Amino acid sequence: MTATGADAMTMPAVPAPRPGRATRALAAIEDGLLAAALAGAVLVPLVEVALRATLHVGIEGAGTIVQHLTLAVGMIGAAVAAREERLLTLALSGFIAGPAAPAARFASGALAAAVTGLLALAVLDFMATERAAGAVLVYGLPVWVAQSPLPIGFALIALRLAWRAAPTAFGRAAALAGAVALVAWLRTAPPDPVLALVALAVATALGAPLFVAIGGAALFLLQGAGVPAAAVAVNHYSLVINPSLPAIPMFTLAGYLLAESRAPARLVELFDALFGRLRGGAALATVLACTFFTCFTGASGVTILALGGLVMPLLGAAGYRPKDALALVTGAGLPGVLLMPALPLLLYAIVARVSIEDMFLGGLLPAALMLAIVAAWGVRRRPRAVKPRAELSWPRVRAAALAAKWELSLPVVPVLALASGLATPVEAAAVTALYAFVIVAAVHRDLSLARDLPRVVAECGLLIGGILLVLGVALGLTNYLVDAEVPDRLVEWVRGAIASPWAFLLALNAVLLAAGCVMDIYTAIVVLAPLVTPLGVAYGIHPVHLGIVFLANLELGYLTPPVGMNLFFASYRFNKPIVEVFRAVLPLVGALAVALVAVTFLPWLSTMLPSLAAAR
Repeated sequence: MTATGADAMTMPAVPAPRPGRATRALAAIEDGLLAAALAGAVLVPLVEVALRATLHVGIEGAGTIVQHLTLAVGMIGAAVAAREERLLTLALSGFIAGPAAPAARFASGALAAAVTGLLALAVLDFMATERAAGAVLVYGLPVWVAQSPLPIGFALIALRLAWRAAPTAFGRAAALAGAVALVAWLRTAPPDPVLALVALAVATALGAPLFVAIGGAALFLLQGAGVPAAAVAVNHYSLVINPSLPAIPMFTLAGYLLAESRAPARLVELFDALFGRLRGGAALATVLACTFFTCFTGASGVTILALGGLVMPLLGAAGYRPKDALALVTGAGLPGVLLMPALPLLLYAIVARVSIEDMFLGGLLPAALMLAIVAAWGVRRRPRAVKPRAELSWPRVRAAALAAKWELSLPVVPVLALASGLATPVEAAAVTALYAFVIVAAVHRDLSLARDLPRVVAECGLLIGGILLVLGVALGLTNYLVDAEVPDRLVEWVRGAIASPWAFLLALNAVLLAAGCVMDIYTAIVVLAPLVTPLGVAYGIHPVHLGIVFLANLELGYLTPPVGMNLFFASYRFNKPIVEVFRAVLPLVGALAVALVAVTFLPWLSTMLPSLAAAR
């Protein structure tokens, strides 16, 4: 398992020759367009805020412009993810070896390319209707022009999936020809939905990207019900222009800028200066630094990779046993996923249609509880040998605080922007991204504008593209399930089997923990949240409480042996046998399970702050 810059699984790479001049030129164009679209999506809300605050005017259609720039970011980023073989996948093909591996990759690649081609044609059908209607977006720009990144992106992804299906020119040509033949056949004779779903499941197990399984299922099920394929494109488009969605790439960009700078080192130095002299102080410094860092990257796996080399020596110097230090580094970042502006928190709010502000407030107390329990566990595991305690060095604390003051104030930026009423959530996200950019590029100058920023933007766009690609096609499948009354039947069945809301929450914990072990958190949110939300309503569970329970379970699943993803990140980062990591984290998993039980069965932890805010 590998990381895409977040807690995600990726397609295994096939050795490829060095790209030619044309390929490098196309990559440079893509990266440039991605950077321009993301910069535009950030700049338009900033200009809007400035104009509104000074001249009391605004940009006509600013929200619409930002939404369609986000669409462009998503599709260009998805094309870049396909170029780099980093589309989200279950990656089960990594277990296929020997002579079967090339055949598995060829078959899954050809089918994936065909399904992606069908999605591209579905978008073209949708755009033809928009073009015939003559709809205009803003400033005379036709709507279909603003939608053009959709078919272009799907077409590029389809070509790249066929290209990656084989290592030779003949194999690639055969994969592309097979994909074209499949598209021609499936367009004229839609397959039996059951057989199509079986084929998609097999292809996904062999390595096809996750969006292919979800988007293909939506296509074939809708066609089986007599609904045109363009309905999938309509749903995809309506999702990616959701008014709240642009906050995701903006907050993600802020997190990536911090991750690629020296901000982690400054934070670790500050927390060590404050607490390192205490017995167990190194554990406190580790937990605080990892939690703070995760709330901006939104990925506890990235925290292990980025901070592991800094905090592991810190714990070792304090006398912690290697086993306990390994457990702390692996699990210390988990509480940060419940804190603003973590990407999973934002994504769940959008998918489950819960207020972003309520989710932010609802995560504060549960995150504080989890942080306290992890910190207490670390302090309890402190070395038994008593070492002379050094005096608190105020000059060191002052120097570290001054160095990290900009990073420490970063969470305050979106809070003040929202609380002041001067900015919407999307505008607050844009202000946060600008603030992070100023910190790393102008104040500390950790990143070079010419050398580093294009790479950071490409990495950020790649992640966003992979997530939005899955999210967009998933809406089509969700709408089919709603029309087929699947959620209603699921609610009826579950309520017949489980009478008590508390028993339901207990069962939900078990299901989500298992899902967290085998799925990345973004996929789990997209696939499971639309099914879990109506169940929560049926049992009278507060939507914010349900969301926090949902996210806390998935994060703890990342630590749960034998297949929790953070265990593999830690094994890779510290070159430790996976069994050794399993044994190290088990006691910490037990401690966090106590926090999970409290979050699950004490609803006021999640609902008190949103309720107080609503009562004001």
